[in-house]
Parts: sequence; C-alpha cells; structure tokens
Amino acid sequence: METALIRRRELRVPSARSLLLTVLGEFVLPGGGPVWTAALVRGLALLGVAEKAARQALARTASEGWIASARHGRRAQWELTDAGRRLLTDGARRIYSFGQGHAAWDGRWLVLLTGVPEAGHDHRHQLRTRLTWAGFGALPGGVWVSPDPAREAEAGRILDDLGLSATCLSFVASLGAIGARRDLVAAAWDLRGVQARYAEFIAAFAPLDPAADCDRLVAQTRLVHEWRKFPFLDPRLPRDLLPDGWPGDEAAALFAARHDRWRSGAGRCWARLSASSPAPGGR
Repeated sequence: METALIRRRELRVPSARSLLLTVLGEFVLPGGGPVWTAALVRGLALLGVAEKAARQALARTASEGWIASARHGRRAQWELTDAGRRLLTDGARRIYSFGQGHAAWDGRWLVLLTGVPEAGHDHRHQLRTRLTWAGFGALPGGVWVSPDPAREAEAGRILDDLGLSATCLSFVASLGAIGARRDLVAAAWDLRGVQARYAEFIAAFAPLDPAADCDRLVAQTRLVHEWRKFPFLDPRLPRDLLPDGWPGDEAAALFAARHDRWRSGAGRCWARLSASSPAPGGR
C-alpha cells in the first residue's frame, strides 16, 4: 500500500507535500538532524509554495508518520521518523542508481497468469499498480510479462500480500516462432509515452545552469523531483527490447551531471536557510 500511495503521488502535478518530500530527501536526510519550521517554509517558498500550503504539507506529512515535531516554546523543529528515514533512504538509493546500465538478456520471459474475482476491484487495482512498479507489462486476459525471470520472487510477495497466490500461475518461457517480439513489447508497455517523458526531461534541464546558490537549490530540487518519477514510469527493459534512439541513457547522464554540478551551491543555500534564526513568534 505504501508503494502504491507514493507512486500515485509521484505521477501527479507537483504538490506542496511531494515537493516537501524531495526537500527532506535532498537536504534534511543527509544532515540527519532536526530543522526549524522556518527553514522548510523558506525552502518551499523558493519553489513557489505559499506559506499556508507549506505548513499544511508539514502537518499532512507528519500525520502520515514520516516526520515528527518537537516544540521549543512557540517554535518547532522537525525531524525524520525512523519510518521517514527508511522511506527517503530507499528512495535515494532508487533515484541515484536508476538508469545505470542495462542488464544482459538471455531471451527468457517470466509470465504470470493472474485471476482476480470480479468482486475484487480493489485487488485488481493494487495488483496492477504493484506489478507495474515491479517492471511487469500487462497483456490482455490477466497476463503479465517481464524479461527478468529473477523478478518471480518479488511477484510472489506481491501476490501473497494481496491473497491472490492460489489463483495465479507463473512460468518461464522463450518466445516461439509465432508473433513478433516488438509487437509483444508494444502491447505490454507504453514505451512511446516513456520516451516522450525522457525527451521533456532533457529539454527542460539540458539548457539550465543557474549560477546563484539558491537558484541551484531550486534547480536541483526540481531536477530530483522530476527524475524520481522515472522508476515508476520506465520498466528498464533490456537494450535488445528498446527502440532505436532510446533517450533513457542520455537522460540518466544529464541527471548525474547536473546534480553533481549543482549540489555544492544548493547545499550552501540550504545551510544558510537552516542556520537562519526563526522569526520571533514563528513556528
């Protein structure tokens, strides 16, 4: 359920709460310590988030259990909970490792035959969300495919969690002489849509190179916020299954280069925001 919730949030237009999670992951998690409300509000203001929306985002993120506050008179500091630290650490690992090369492929497919009772609409939705996140592609009739047979264990955990193992079947196979591999890939995954999103990412960030520290904080936050959507969008197929001119590698190299270039300046801006004393009466 946690992964499904995050996936839906990632793919929407950026909200104050999702931008807050990016700020927490980029600047609060590495420092490890608490941060004043004012620093988070000021940081989100640089990203165009109004103060009221920023405070609401803090309250909602706390209600989800990712952060907790400690009062200091009329002021408050926020710290990541253990659950929040795990969430953001896992997210950082996923973000920074994503796009690093393509595994060799031996031509084998993992195939899942899934049967969900008609009354199980919620189960069908969760199954689709979680298998898609795991890189599976959907074919008609409740058939799911992956070019990575090693994902069978992950698929088994998903089915067990949803109580669906008894109605499903998995097997490993190679494509026969009937049908074309490219048609199977086109039916199972919307690679054109992913390709377009990569092109948009490259067009947005390739020409961008701000000089001022706080402009770099904004650029880095936006960069990470957009990049972290791709693990939910791109199934990371073997190179043999990708169309010619696939832009994923170019986008990954751009992300790494821009993040490395902007990190120091963004860190200096965040350090100034964090060191600033909260305004009297500010929370």
